[in-house]
Amino acid sequence: MEQISYPVSLLVEGPTDEAVVRRILAYVGLPCGAVYGKKGKDDLLRRLPRYNRAARFAPWLAVVDLDREPECAPLLVRSVLPDPAPAMNLRVAVRAIESWLLADAERMARFLSIPAKRIPADPDALADPKAFLVNLARHSQRRAIREEMVPRAGSGARVGPGYTRRIIEFVNAEDGWRPKVAERHSDSLRRCVACLRALKEWRPDF
Repeated sequence: MEQISYPVSLLVEGPTDEAVVRRILAYVGLPCGAVYGKKGKDDLLRRLPRYNRAARFAPWLAVVDLDREPECAPLLVRSVLPDPAPAMNLRVAVRAIESWLLADAERMARFLSIPAKRIPADPDALADPKAFLVNLARHSQRRAIREEMVPRAGSGARVGPGYTRRIIEFVNAEDGWRPKVAERHSDSLRRCVACLRALKEWRPDF
C-alpha cells in the first residue's frame, strides 16, 4: 500500500519565503497545505503559540530568518518555542532565506548574470545575505536585474521594486534554484530538509 503523506501547513515571513518553502516541500515530496503569516518575523513569532496548538493535530513548518539575533539558531528556537507540539517544526534560515538561494551558486550566478566566483562557498556565514545578494545584482550584466533588484538611490529601501518578483521567478523556474544542490552548501537548509524528510513519517495519534 502506498504511504500517504499529510499536507504541511506553513507559517512564513513573506511571499519570498513561501516560494522557497513550497519548492523545498516539492523536493522532499510533501504536499503543501494552507499558508499563514506573510506579515513579517515579529507577527510570525507573535502568532506562533496559536499555531503550535494546531500542530497537535497536523504537521506544520514555520521558517524564520535568524537575521542579526545575537543567539544561535537552536537558542532562538528554544526561546520562542520552548514547548513545541510533536508536529510543529520551527526552522531558522541562517541568517536569511537568501543564504539558501545563494547556496546554489551556479544557478544564482547564471540568473544574475555574474561570475559564480563572486558567491561564497559558505553562504550561511554571511552577516546579511539579503544585502549581499542585492550587491551582487548591482554587478549584473542584465539591466533589468539591476533596475528591479537594486534599490533606487535615495529611496531608503533595502531592495529594488522588483526584488520579490525576481526572487520568486528564480525559485520557480525550471532552470532555477535547486534545493538538492543548495543543501550541500548550507547547513541550515540541510537541517530543514532532514526535518521535512522525517515529517513524511508523521501520523495522527488519535
